[in-house]
Amino acid sequence: MKKLINSAETVVTEALAGVAAAHPSLSVDVENKVITRAGGPRPGKVGLVSGGGSGHEPLHGGFVGYGMLDAACPGEVFTSPVPDQMLAATKAVDGGAGVLHVVKNYTGDVLNFQMAAEMAADDGIEVVPVVINDDVAVEDSLYTAGRRGTGATVFVEKIAGALAEEGAGLAVVAATAREVNERSRSFGVALTSCVVPAAGKPTFELGEAEAELGIGIHGEPGRTRATLTPAKELAAVALDAISADLPVGGDLLVMVNGMGGTPLIELYLMFNEVRKYLEARGGHVARNLVGNYITSLEMQGFSVTVCRLTDELTRLWDAPVDTPALRWGR
Repeated sequence: MKKLINSAETVVTEALAGVAAAHPSLSVDVENKVITRAGGPRPGKVGLVSGGGSGHEPLHGGFVGYGMLDAACPGEVFTSPVPDQMLAATKAVDGGAGVLHVVKNYTGDVLNFQMAAEMAADDGIEVVPVVINDDVAVEDSLYTAGRRGTGATVFVEKIAGALAEEGAGLAVVAATAREVNERSRSFGVALTSCVVPAAGKPTFELGEAEAELGIGIHGEPGRTRATLTPAKELAAVALDAISADLPVGGDLLVMVNGMGGTPLIELYLMFNEVRKYLEARGGHVARNLVGNYITSLEMQGFSVTVCRLTDELTRLWDAPVDTPALRWGR
C-alpha cells in the first residue's frame, strides 16, 4: 500500500485539520468530526446537513458553503458517522426554521441519521430526512436495502441548498430535494479497486482486461464483471441501464464523475460519448459537471448521473454557490 498518510488510524482527523487550514470559510471541529460554515447559522434559514464515510471527497465536506450544505459529518473511511456527530451538526446549523438531512441510502447512514433526528426532535429541532437512492445498478447491495445513494446526492445538495438560501420553508426544500432524487439516476463502472488504509490491500481484485459494471462507491460488486471495452461501449452500458429506468429526453443535467483515480482526459472523453448517446435519443445536455465529485479513494472508473430538469430546477442549479468543491455566480 502506497499512500500519503502518517498512519491508517489518523487519516481522517489529519485530513480534517488540513481542510480547516485550507478553507477559512469553514469551521472544522476536528475532534468531533463536524464541518460547518464559519459564522454560525442564519436565523430563519433552513439548515442542510449531510454526511457519510470519508474517502468520497469532495463529498460531503467539500460542498459545505453558500448555496449548498450548512454542515457535513464525515465518518471513518467508508464508515457511517455516528448519531452524536449528526446531532452536533444539526444543532450547529439550526436557525429556527428546521433542518433537512440529506441521507444516502446506506443502512448505517439511514439508521444513524434517524437516531440523530429523533434526538434533535427531543431538543425541539424539526428535522426532515430525504433519502437518496438513485443508483440503478442493483436493487439491494452489501450495504443497502433498496437502491444505493450516489451521484444524485450532489444534485440534491446544490438544488435544495439554493432553495434554502432563498428562504424557502422546510417542507418546500424537502419536497424539492425529493423531486431531484426522483428525477435522477446513476450507474458506475470500476476499472480497478481501491485500498482502504485500515485494510492495507485492495477491496477486490480485477484482471487487467476486466471491468466491474454497476460498482458501488465503497467497492461493492456491481451487476456483472465483464471484459474491458472501449469508452463508447461503457457509456452505452451505463446509459442503457439509466434509460431503461428513466426516459432521457428533454433538458438534462449530466454528471460524469471520476472515482478518484481517473484522469480528466478520460472523463472528458467519456462525457463526449455520454453526450452523443443522449442526443441520439432526444436528450439535450443543458447543464453538466465533469470531474471528481463523489469518489472512492483512488479507484479508477467513472459514474454517470442524469437528472431530468425543469425550468425551476435549472434556475436553482444556476443559482450562486460558493464551496470548496463547487463555485459559480458570486
